[in-house]
Amino acid sequence: MNIRAIAAELDTIRDLVRWGVSEFNKRGLCFAHGMPNALDEAVYLCLATLHLPPDLDEGYFDCRLTHSEKRNVLENYQARMTKRLPAAYITNEAWFAGLSFYVDQRVLIPRSPIAELIQQQFSPWIDAGRVENVLDLCTGSGCIAIACAYAFEQASIIGSDVSKDALDVAAINRRNHGLGERLRLIESNLFEKIPLQQFDIIVSNPPYVSEQEMAQLDKEFSFEPGGGLAAGATGMDIVIPILKQAGRYLSAHGILVVEVGYSMPALIELLPEVPFTWLEFAHGGEGVFVLTSEQLRTYQQMFDAL
Repeated sequence: MNIRAIAAELDTIRDLVRWGVSEFNKRGLCFAHGMPNALDEAVYLCLATLHLPPDLDEGYFDCRLTHSEKRNVLENYQARMTKRLPAAYITNEAWFAGLSFYVDQRVLIPRSPIAELIQQQFSPWIDAGRVENVLDLCTGSGCIAIACAYAFEQASIIGSDVSKDALDVAAINRRNHGLGERLRLIESNLFEKIPLQQFDIIVSNPPYVSEQEMAQLDKEFSFEPGGGLAAGATGMDIVIPILKQAGRYLSAHGILVVEVGYSMPALIELLPEVPFTWLEFAHGGEGVFVLTSEQLRTYQQMFDAL
């Protein structure tokens, strides 16, 4: 890829985006890390490289760029195409629930549909006015925990993860969002080091990818920490321990919200009697369930038997 020659033929943001879309499609890139298609990813990567907001008025797309600006955009396009590096790792930025987060290869790139649920304050599953304590298990970059802090300004938030590297990234985001003591970060294998207290919401986007699915993932996923994805033969290695322990940590009106993605059929087959409520999302996504505190208590013996 001769960046100098290509830059000489392209003048505007619109030119660069059009060229990027064509090249991304031609090379068959995978768009599963926050952007739904080649156009959205080319626009985002171009604007982020130019230090322009993602909602830039389209009128600016016909602005001419300097040679160095064009070169910088094309270099990032090249990294996306030749290395298959996800755009968020190129820019060290990901958007979740309308908020910007720092990310690098120590954490998964935020993309959970749980963002939509947070923006709705988990309605109708809980009264937002009663939310005082929230626990985010497998917090990664801290995006879910931090989004919850915005959604419930009166609540104390705990974000936990077994990975110290992930918690270091979460700490960067905690500082960037000015949360200080409102967000406590704990290095813990699920509930192992979590204080035994009553949470109104326990939310988790844990590893849930089965061995078979791991073997079939596109190259883009290989840049993410494998421990944040892989969850054993059926994808249930983390979900089942959460179900076994969560009931002890929920308030009487509390809820458990967990994403299991494409491992949803495996969970239903394993626990056909459990009345999981599977959520639907206006902006896409599936495999997120809700269980109430009462439901967890009702089926505790069944969870313990697994």
